[in-house]
Amino acid sequence: MKRLATWFRRYGARLLAAIVVLVLYELAQLPALDPADATAIGGRFRFTAEELPTVPGPPRQYLRPTNPALRNIASWISAVGAAAALSDLDGTGLPDDVCYVDTRTGQVIVAPVPGTGARYKPFVLDPAPLPYDAATMAPMGCLPGHMTEGPRPDILVYYWGRTPVAFLRRLGVPLGPDAFQRQEIVPADGRWYTNAATFADLTGSGHADLVIGNYFPDGARILDAQAHDVEHMQHSMSLAFNGGEKHLLLWSGATRDGQPSVRFVDLSAALPPAARLGWTLAIGAAPLTRDQLPELYVANDFGPDRLLYNISTPGKPAFTLLHGVRHFTTPKSKVLGQDSFKGMGVDFADVLGNGQLDMCVSNITEPYALEESNFLWVNTGNDAREMKEGIAPFIDRSETLGVARGGWAWDCKLADFDNSGEVQMIQATGFVEGRVNRWPELQELAMGNDELLEYPALWPRFKPGDGLSDHDHTPFFVRDRRGVFFDIARQIDFEPADRAYVSRGIAIADVFGNGKLDFVLANQWADSIFYRNESPSQFPFLSLHIAFPVEPGGTTKVFAGHPNVAPPNRPAIGATVMLTMPDGSKRVAIVDGGNGHSGKRSPDIHFGLGAVPHDTAVSVEIRWRDGGAAVRHKRLELKPGWYTVILGPEDRLGESKQ
Repeated sequence: MKRLATWFRRYGARLLAAIVVLVLYELAQLPALDPADATAIGGRFRFTAEELPTVPGPPRQYLRPTNPALRNIASWISAVGAAAALSDLDGTGLPDDVCYVDTRTGQVIVAPVPGTGARYKPFVLDPAPLPYDAATMAPMGCLPGHMTEGPRPDILVYYWGRTPVAFLRRLGVPLGPDAFQRQEIVPADGRWYTNAATFADLTGSGHADLVIGNYFPDGARILDAQAHDVEHMQHSMSLAFNGGEKHLLLWSGATRDGQPSVRFVDLSAALPPAARLGWTLAIGAAPLTRDQLPELYVANDFGPDRLLYNISTPGKPAFTLLHGVRHFTTPKSKVLGQDSFKGMGVDFADVLGNGQLDMCVSNITEPYALEESNFLWVNTGNDAREMKEGIAPFIDRSETLGVARGGWAWDCKLADFDNSGEVQMIQATGFVEGRVNRWPELQELAMGNDELLEYPALWPRFKPGDGLSDHDHTPFFVRDRRGVFFDIARQIDFEPADRAYVSRGIAIADVFGNGKLDFVLANQWADSIFYRNESPSQFPFLSLHIAFPVEPGGTTKVFAGHPNVAPPNRPAIGATVMLTMPDGSKRVAIVDGGNGHSGKRSPDIHFGLGAVPHDTAVSVEIRWRDGGAAVRHKRLELKPGWYTVILGPEDRLGESKQ
């Protein structure tokens, strides 16, 4: 016994330390996907890939002109711009048209989606005769939406180096370059650097307003190679507020006949001062309470994201800033509104299938590099009460649910690609393609003194040939039987293992109207790719096109089929659909106005119904606002399939904001 005691005195501390290390190591291990689950899950998904069509244009480039002060980091400055959106531009009733940005030529291209027929020739959206200088400006995204409230979508194109341009659809003109009237939406003398834009009915007026998020400070000369201004970068890697402004543009009127036009009023002063400035890469708008006024999520690079509670009244936007609650085991950067990560994408969906909207947010999660964490903000269910008290009712469960890491991530999208009744998560990833790995220099920069960051002359070199996260694959997260997400992209041959491109935006839609969601992956300095969904799943689905009539009046009408079976209409942006399943469980989705980074899904709502019999009706409740002070709602019983619902003004009222 004495000998044992002596041994413990000599080696006990070491033994305890070894036990602690082993326990912590075991706790830190990521869960593994069960082999049986892996085989079953992998068989549920199949996609075929095809490049988007191109249009002859300027010689291809792989770097943007930059301000001389930024020349040493030209690859960094040139790392954004690829974008894509899916919508129904030609009236087929299907979202089978793509608008995308080809960064190599600086073109905004409209084309039929591959495999949907040669319905028209692909063409370019050129802002001329409006002022545009390709030497100092570059397109960053296209956002379809019915700005004139006509039967065909208009398109908003936003840029670096100038303010956005509205391409307004001319009625009766075949789809092509001449089918759009060009118009400024704000005075044209501003220089904006926009990386995010979405439509949202901010005050419940029944009209689609615009929310714009800018990256570099308004008025900068980032892409002007002849400029003499000394431009600055972020003044911190985690708390930078010297970026671009956020703009709220309220719809105030439009004309459709002859030369179409639209009017917006800038009411950006309604934003809280703490939310006005930041390096914004993504914006999301969704009603998180039952009052049907959209809250705003602003995903900021180099600083805290912002969740804004909507307390607007008709015609008068107003927002308050929300913050999450930090608990004993919660790191500060896992508290909403206090994070220091690099917010680069945002999307809303009912992830847990409990009738509440959750949010995914992309960050940089590169192994052995800037390993931050993606966010999966799960709704706590105390939305209205806590928001009135300034509390963001969300906790991050990205780690326990398996989506914390995905690489250098941009757009993230949540959708049910196999109609199983559970959403999957997909992310666009990668930063700069090159032969020389510059992660050591970036790590050194990130760990340096924040006071030096805003001076680009003190940055390491990021020029052509330098690479950062250029071989990240596109994660495709699917839940197993335990409810944990696993990335199965490699398993389903989602893309070539030797992929040589980096991606930015993801656009999702049921392009062929067959109840299977397809998507476009917008790639930087490379061909963008359309992925056709060929899942063998036979699960039923419920897809809804929720719309307002172009000519107001009448009762709510339901049409079996796609929008072309219904009278002229426009999507009811921000309307909410609550589905009650036969077992009593609830699921919720919204009519999306363009949430995210640079990928825009179609505004149609899609539910996979899982094991529900194909002839079983489910209960559907639609909630919306159309200009009144109260919420309207409609209940329907619908069997699986496609439906178009044209909302009428006479439906009974629900709860008011007060």
